[in-house]
Amino acid sequence: MTKGRWRGRGALSNPSNRFESLKLEWEEEYPTEKGVIKTFFYEDPTSEILSYNKSPDLGFELSLNPYRGCEHGCIYCYARPTHEYLGFSAGLDFESRILVKTKAALLLEKIFCSPRWKPKLIMMSGVTDCYQPCESHFKLTRRCLEIFLKYRNPLAVITKNRLICRDMDLLKQLAELDLLSVSISVTTLDPLLASVLEPRASKPALRLEAIRLLSSVGVPVGVMVAPIIPGLNDFEMPSILKAASEAGATFAGYSLLRLPWAVKDLFLEWLSTHFPAKKEKILSRIKDYREGKISDSSFGTRLSGSGKQADEFSRWFRCFLHKYGLVEKKKQKINGSIPQQLELFEKE
Repeated sequence: MTKGRWRGRGALSNPSNRFESLKLEWEEEYPTEKGVIKTFFYEDPTSEILSYNKSPDLGFELSLNPYRGCEHGCIYCYARPTHEYLGFSAGLDFESRILVKTKAALLLEKIFCSPRWKPKLIMMSGVTDCYQPCESHFKLTRRCLEIFLKYRNPLAVITKNRLICRDMDLLKQLAELDLLSVSISVTTLDPLLASVLEPRASKPALRLEAIRLLSSVGVPVGVMVAPIIPGLNDFEMPSILKAASEAGATFAGYSLLRLPWAVKDLFLEWLSTHFPAKKEKILSRIKDYREGKISDSSFGTRLSGSGKQADEFSRWFRCFLHKYGLVEKKKQKINGSIPQQLELFEKE
C-alpha cells in the first residue's frame, strides 16, 4: 500500500481491492503528474440507469447516479467500496478514476416513455455526487433534469457542490410543479477542516450560498449535516442548522459516520495523519454512538447509531430544529402525482 499526501486528494493510499487475488504495488509512489495525481475519465457502457434498493432506512426506492467514483475525495465516503466491484481501489482510485454514464439522459427518457412506468420519486444521487466537478464539463445531471421536467417526474437531489446553482432555471421550473426537493450537505463550517476532509467539494460558505440562491427562486432546499463524526464535528451541528436556516433552508437531517469495508482503514489512516492527537478520542466517541462498535451496518441504526449517546444526540438535534424553525427531513414531502401525459398511457 503506497502512502503519501497529495494536494486535492482525501485518501492517503490506494489499498488492495478485496476481490482481487493479484495485488499491484508501486515501487516508488502512486503515479503523479508534476506532483499532482491526475484524474482519468472512462465511458461507462451501462444499459441500466436506475438503481433499486430495499433499505428500510432510506427515504427512496430508486436512485440515479450519472457517475461512478467521485472527484470530491471525501475521506469518509461510504460509497468508496463500490469502486472495488469495478476492479479499482476504494482509496485514490475512487477519486481519480471516474466512470461517466454518457447515455444517462437517453436511458432515463427510455424508462419514462414506457407505458409501464408509473411516476415515483427518484434520488439524484444516492451514491456519488451528481454535481461533482466533472459535471461542469459532461453536463449529464443537467440533461437528466431536462428529462425529469419533460415527463414531470418527481425527484430529490443531494449535493455538496455549489455547481447545482448552474441549473437554477430547470430547478425553479421543477419546484413550481412541486416535483423537487434539494438537500445541500454541510459537514463543517470550518474551511480548514473541510479542505482535508472533503478536499474537492465546495467550501462551506459556497454551500450556504447555494442554499440562499436556491431558496430565493422558490426551490425547496434543506441541509444535511452529514456525516456526524463524533469528537470532530458533532459540536458544530447547532451552528450548521442556524447558518442553513438563515440562508433559507426549511428542513434538515443528519446521518452518522459509516465506515464499511476499506473506508475504515482509510479513515483511520487519515486520522493518524491529520489529527493524531485527537485520534483516540474520536474513535472512543464513535464507539459511544454505536454501543462499542466502530461501524454497524444494521438497518435502522446504521445512519443514526444506537445507545444512550446516539439517543441524546437525536434529541439535541430535534431541539435545534425547533429553535431554528426547521422541519425534519423525513417529514418533508414531494408531489408524486401522475402527470397528465402519462395518465394517457394508463387509459389506452
